Amino acid sequence: MATLTGKVAVVTGASRGIGKGIAEALGAQGATVYVTGRTAAAGTHELPGTIGETAVEVDRRGGHGVAVQVDHADDDQVAALFDRVRRDHGRLDLLVNNAFALPEDLTDEKPFWEKSLDYWTMVDVGVRSAYVAAWHAARIMVPNRAGLIVAISGYTGVTYTYGVVFGMCKTAVDRMARDMAVELQPHDIASLSLWQGLTYTERAQRNLAANPAMTSQAGTNPVGGCSPEFPGRVIAALAADPDVMRHSGGTFITAELAAEYGVTDVDGRVVPSMRAERGSPIWQPISRS
Repeated sequence: MATLTGKVAVVTGASRGIGKGIAEALGAQGATVYVTGRTAAAGTHELPGTIGETAVEVDRRGGHGVAVQVDHADDDQVAALFDRVRRDHGRLDLLVNNAFALPEDLTDEKPFWEKSLDYWTMVDVGVRSAYVAAWHAARIMVPNRAGLIVAISGYTGVTYTYGVVFGMCKTAVDRMARDMAVELQPHDIASLSLWQGLTYTERAQRNLAANPAMTSQAGTNPVGGCSPEFPGRVIAALAADPDVMRHSGGTFITAELAAEYGVTDVDGRVVPSMRAERGSPIWQPISRS
């Protein structure tokens, strides 16, 4: 039996990229996965991928995919999503906060004052949206005294990467996951954040092809690269761990947790930690404090 059969998960921002990979990995372990995102119709985004296509792939992997079109900048749409989960199942075992508003020119080498003030949208869909989703998720999880909330973050939480707002958002997500863990601990619900390095999403592959020089930069060095499904494999291991509370409150490098759980990438490769090159997490689990 798959390790997550009977479990219910929400993965935000899963039309493509890391969110899609996570949803697919959870589906491979038998989970019911609510796949959220704005792209419902093919051809409406410059990159391939829709929530429906991800849900179909979740089904193909052995889980049950449920596509729900959600703009995570719209609180009413987010509330409706979690109301649906409550009606459908009366429970929620896992929330993965992945939705993020990435500007098209994020990787351009320009200082913050030469970039648009619209970069602040990353705070709205990346930080605030994660808080709103966790707020709703906790209201389902707390009565059941079980659950896991995972925030997707990155080394940029402590290392300059691409600009001021991007780094600030990732640092905020790490701290938010930590403080949520403190308040969720009495209810046996875990909260943590995961640091991703270079992930071969559709956007990353496009950018690397357009600018090969990026491969020599620390943040986009292929040495530490992984598939979009890799973090999902690690999250599946966390969700199946009956002692996951020992990790609650911590910020973890995905590759290091993978080593702990014996998880490899889709091609069997062991993904290396980039701690020495890119920095160390600030927050340790509550259990180690």
